[in-house]
Amino acid sequence: MAIAETTERLEARITPDQKDLFKRAASLRGVTLTDFVVSSAHEAAVKTLEAVHVIEFGRRDQRAFVEALLNPEPPNKRLMAAAKRHGAAAESRPRTRRR
Repeated sequence: MAIAETTERLEARITPDQKDLFKRAASLRGVTLTDFVVSSAHEAAVKTLEAVHVIEFGRRDQRAFVEALLNPEPPNKRLMAAAKRHGAAAESRPRTRRR
């Protein structure tokens, strides 16, 4: 994470048990309590936003996919040429028998 100018302040009321937990975790990471809390909040915020982002794109992509299935574009010249080439290639191959 890039070092940015820290001018904003954030306060939170927590229980003594929470503070002790956070302090122990910060100590294990070798950082200050403030750095630990800010880093943890940042990680949680990024994960939350990424999850929402994936869901939003997922819904939009699903709609676009269904729209394309229900209302397909007519084939263009390049697609028609490719289909002809594929048909010719498929006809020239020997047929295999499926079991």
